[in-house]
Amino acid sequence: MRWHQREIEDVLEQLNSSLKGLSSGDVQKRLKEYGPNELKEKKKKTVFMILLDQFRDFMILVLIAAAIISGIIGEPSDTIAIIVIVILNAVIGFIQEYRAEKAMAALKKMATPTLTVIRDGRHANVSASEIVPGDIVTLEAGRFVPADMRLIEAAQLKMEEAALTGESVAVEKHTKALHDEMLPLGDRKNMVYKGTMVSYGRGIGTVIATGMDTELGKIATMLQEEEEVKTPLQKRLAVFGQKLAIAVLAICAIVFGIGVMRGEPPLLMLLTAISLAVAAIPEALPAVITISLALGAKKMIRQNALVRKLPAVETLGSVTYICSDKTGTLTLNKMMVEEIYVNGQVISSQPSVISNQLSDSAIRNPQSAICNRSPIHQLMTALSLNNDVAIDKDGNVIGDPTETAIFSFAKDAEYDKREIEEYFPRVAEIPFDSDRKCMTTFHRMPDTRYTIHPPLSLLDKGGIEGGYRESCIMNHASFISFTKGAVEVLIDKSNGILTSEGIKAIDKEEIQRITEKMAADGLRVLSFAMRGWDALPRDINPENAEADLTILGLVGIMDPPREEAKDAVSLCKSAGIKPVMITGDHPITAWAIAKRIGMLGEHDDVITGRELERLSLDRFENEVEHISVYARVAPEQKLKIVKALQDRGQFVAMTGDGVNDAPALKRADIGIAMGITGTDVAKESAHMILLDDNFATIVKAVKEGRKIYDNIRKFAKYLLSTNSGEIWTLFLAPLVGLPIPLLPIHILWINLMTDGLPALALSVEPAESDVMKRPPRDPKESIFAGGLGLHAVWVGLLMAGVVLFVQAWAIKIGNSHWQTMVFTVLCLTQLGHVLAIRSEKESLFKIGIFSNKPLLGAVILSFGFQLATIYVPFLNPIFKTQSLSFNEMLFTFGISSVVFFAVEVEKLFRRRKR
Repeated sequence: MRWHQREIEDVLEQLNSSLKGLSSGDVQKRLKEYGPNELKEKKKKTVFMILLDQFRDFMILVLIAAAIISGIIGEPSDTIAIIVIVILNAVIGFIQEYRAEKAMAALKKMATPTLTVIRDGRHANVSASEIVPGDIVTLEAGRFVPADMRLIEAAQLKMEEAALTGESVAVEKHTKALHDEMLPLGDRKNMVYKGTMVSYGRGIGTVIATGMDTELGKIATMLQEEEEVKTPLQKRLAVFGQKLAIAVLAICAIVFGIGVMRGEPPLLMLLTAISLAVAAIPEALPAVITISLALGAKKMIRQNALVRKLPAVETLGSVTYICSDKTGTLTLNKMMVEEIYVNGQVISSQPSVISNQLSDSAIRNPQSAICNRSPIHQLMTALSLNNDVAIDKDGNVIGDPTETAIFSFAKDAEYDKREIEEYFPRVAEIPFDSDRKCMTTFHRMPDTRYTIHPPLSLLDKGGIEGGYRESCIMNHASFISFTKGAVEVLIDKSNGILTSEGIKAIDKEEIQRITEKMAADGLRVLSFAMRGWDALPRDINPENAEADLTILGLVGIMDPPREEAKDAVSLCKSAGIKPVMITGDHPITAWAIAKRIGMLGEHDDVITGRELERLSLDRFENEVEHISVYARVAPEQKLKIVKALQDRGQFVAMTGDGVNDAPALKRADIGIAMGITGTDVAKESAHMILLDDNFATIVKAVKEGRKIYDNIRKFAKYLLSTNSGEIWTLFLAPLVGLPIPLLPIHILWINLMTDGLPALALSVEPAESDVMKRPPRDPKESIFAGGLGLHAVWVGLLMAGVVLFVQAWAIKIGNSHWQTMVFTVLCLTQLGHVLAIRSEKESLFKIGIFSNKPLLGAVILSFGFQLATIYVPFLNPIFKTQSLSFNEMLFTFGISSVVFFAVEVEKLFRRRKR
């Protein structure tokens, strides 16, 4: 039902209520019918079920099977390692699912605990959960609204609705019926909504919706129903795990079959095949990924980005779109004076510019401001006095956002309201209302004859007394009034405008031109005027007090963009990421902010929520990639935008701070909430939180995400290549007539040594030099893209070729140490390979061997352990090895370097191709 279109009498009749409120009997009946005014939660999974779900992933099942196999062949170290990895993954998944429950709890916290209602004709304090449709509720400044309500009384009532609509300015409310059926929430001025707050004034409303039927409740429903999307990493690993496991099991079966056909002992071949299966499945990969993401998340906290879900760190590297809320994210969430128009010119609000303007006059004494001829002094005095701003004991500025902006601007220019009011105390006022669009304050003039100093320019003429009286436009006035309001209203109430040459006739066309230009720049424009009085009028009313005014100037106010937002947007674009603004604010304001920070491109469009609603889904999806600014949008539309971009194959990051952002934050590939201004609901729905509410922090996070994904690819490349080498070695040896080159213990040892520390050390590899100069990865890109799969195959074949060459040569010359040499060569080729793949393109000799000290240490340690299996006597019978001579070791070391130099040559070709 469109409650905003109905008259108050119709609303009360439809709800079967009255201004005296409901009776106690009616309340009990409706409480049974509609239920308590609470946000309901869908049926939860038990903790055990959430935990059990984590073990249904195919990769996890393969790892569990590998652990069982490892335990059967008597290798408890592998069993323990795999079990630890499985538990780590289960814990991460458990935390992810449990997050949804916290989001609901945060929504429920927004309910007002107690409030005042009118029932049976009397005021009563009740719990917010006991409110029912038809209740009459009183609203006061500072209180949260307990339910959706149609206003029946509004006395200068202003609402903070930024959390629900994105509107940064407090919205003034009224009780008149509105005729437009499709008005967005932000424009329904006769309605107030659950979860918003009264910032000024008071009101009375009748409840039209409670609990899950409210706008806040609809958002809660969307949070429950909206499915989360897996990150790119999760998708790639799932596909990778299935393909790899099938391939490995097939190859192991072939190795077992060929070995048995060649006459090898079946038990030995069974153990060899099982060992190969354990070694070939990179069980270290999930652990290395987890540790890499955790290290990245820890580093990002130091950069003011708190990651709530580890895979989100990597997802940032895949993001192609950043959909950002405007208020508090791209802007300061603080209204400020941007420009003033005075004495025929537009002046920037920059302190240096204002200071230069004020320095033209030597008068700084507050008493002298009124009688200073300079129009800017007159305007600054009006700004300081004509407001209801207060300062609390802690020095915080309290009041309407527009008035606090004006007050702060004047104070920064050394026109402190508290000082000036000592000389010009307020004696009367006419409060602002939406019909007049004006506010007027009256002030007593001090005794100017002896206390006010004249401008120095008059002293030069020698006419102190006479010159002073001529310069003071408030010559014989005992009182002065200041009026602020809408420009068009004050022009009609004024008969002149103050200039440095005195009062002149108003050039309405000029004023209109300036006003339109300011408004086109996204500024809210107010006009200020003054009038002198010999005595206060007996009847202070708008008709006689707000007439015959003198215009002082215009003031343009807005919530300005953050200083660093422009650079952050530029960096996003250089990294191939398109920033998009999605806001509930006015389209002109949104356009102006987007233009100032460089978000709007030459062919980019601005669209409103109403226009978006008229677009069919097909047409919208065709146009969505050309739209950079969305204004006046509803929560469902934010979700629609994110889904449309995802349907076009984009990976979307959504930043936001309000309740209205929560569903889109949850649906986005990565949701980013604001840590300072963000609501609890937004934070609990997000994957990451910006602790400094700084859009620029996202750019740092993107860089970190890209680096982490690069490193994940590097250790995936390393693990696949080394495992490929082991598979090819055991697979090809029987085919070329050679005995099984490695024993099960050798395979497991190499797997433990080379797949462990070196792979982990790759996770701290510094970022590539071009990490922020390349476009985002194709969201559909396989982890094997960019030649990774091909690299793993040819490097594995090269490793196998080198190993089998050493085996064949040693057997031919009758060297009894051939198996130890083969064992050592396979280990060293893998250690050389990990050094070579530290960069996709740059040579190890350019980036420096010491630029990743943990990796260098891991390689040296693994090499030392390998030497221990050869030269420590009590280890020889365990590993079935013999000590190698100096020449044998030198030959083994030299031929193992073939793989390292081959990969360096591959990178040389890549650099030349680039």
